[in-house]
Amino acid sequence: MDKNVKVLALVSGGLDSSLAVKIMLDQGISVEAVHFTTPFCNCDKCALESLVQTSGIKIHHVFLGQEYLDILVDPPHGYGSQMNPCIDCRILMFRKAKELAQTIKADTIVTGEVLNQRPFSQRKEIMLLIDREAGLNKMVLRPLSAKLLPETEVEKSGLIVREKLFSIQGRRRLPQMSLAEELNLKDYPCPSGGCLLTDIHFATKLKDFLKYNDALTLNDITLLKLGRHLRFEGCKIIVGRNETENQTILNISKREKNHYFEVVDYMGPITLLRGTASENVIKMAAEITVRYSDAPKNIEVDVKYVTEAEQIMNVCAAPDEQISRLRI
Repeated sequence: MDKNVKVLALVSGGLDSSLAVKIMLDQGISVEAVHFTTPFCNCDKCALESLVQTSGIKIHHVFLGQEYLDILVDPPHGYGSQMNPCIDCRILMFRKAKELAQTIKADTIVTGEVLNQRPFSQRKEIMLLIDREAGLNKMVLRPLSAKLLPETEVEKSGLIVREKLFSIQGRRRLPQMSLAEELNLKDYPCPSGGCLLTDIHFATKLKDFLKYNDALTLNDITLLKLGRHLRFEGCKIIVGRNETENQTILNISKREKNHYFEVVDYMGPITLLRGTASENVIKMAAEITVRYSDAPKNIEVDVKYVTEAEQIMNVCAAPDEQISRLRI
């Protein structure tokens, strides 16, 4: 065994990628890791820190921002169960991993993927398609399922011993848990949803956004993650739910020069209005702002309405039945 072999491992901090790293280290192979995040990740940073501490490997952190959002608007290979473009997401990650692997002079790329664990992106033919489109044909080693997949170049050359790899497949985690015990890998996290794009409620808001917009920015994603969302006459109304959300909405509104609303004499939300707004839309946004404030709901109150200038409107709260019809 050539002790100078180096691999770049894609890690999430979860059990599968931690096992892949451990399998490589147990073969005497040098490992560096890369952790990709997107604007939609619900990542377990503690698990990543634990992996680094226990394995002693170096980890690179790569954020996929606007480039990822551009793919999300119209993914060439479509969406998964909700708005998750898993195949194109994986292709982008692998392309970035390939660039990093070349920089650190790694011999191959390793992932913790398990064959048939995910029906959309981890079928055999899809895994191999992702490899080809990322320019990594026969260059991605998946130690947990390697014996069920074609040999990679590093296996054929003997740099990595195929006999010491595994043939795990399917959605059950018992084989991985047994292997973790065998390899003395402890304190791994429980599985959990890691991508907001698979959440049906967030996906609904994103679908609505893309129905009215051709592009997506990081500010758009920030707003989609917070507040109550309503659609009226084609315009988007976003109402803050707490002080933190109010401040974020206010900052984005000022930066983008959008309309925003605030009840004058009572505690309440900051409401942002996006779109070409008629007087009818402006009045509705003000009424919705009153509804979610501490103001009385049966009398007119003053609402501050700000664009480039500040105005005061006098309106009552919008009825709950009407608001319910507008909610996204």
